[in-house]
Amino acid sequence: MPQAPPRYRCTTCGNLTRFDVVATRRTKEFHHYSVGGELTVESSELLDEEIESVTCRWCSTGSGVVVVDDPEA
Repeated sequence: MPQAPPRYRCTTCGNLTRFDVVATRRTKEFHHYSVGGELTVESSELLDEEIESVTCRWCSTGSGVVVVDDPEA
């Protein structure tokens, strides 16, 4: 089962909605090319993901960003 992405909160300014997330992903995709050469990605499977950094879009800090365990928090 795919895991839901984490929810973040900035403890510096209180932001819950806007973050810049830098991630490295390794995927397996099925590429289907038409006779005319147009690409359609028909399926994609996430094999690995590493979150490198999360920065608050409001106050531009990364040190105050935490993962929120309770989505209602």
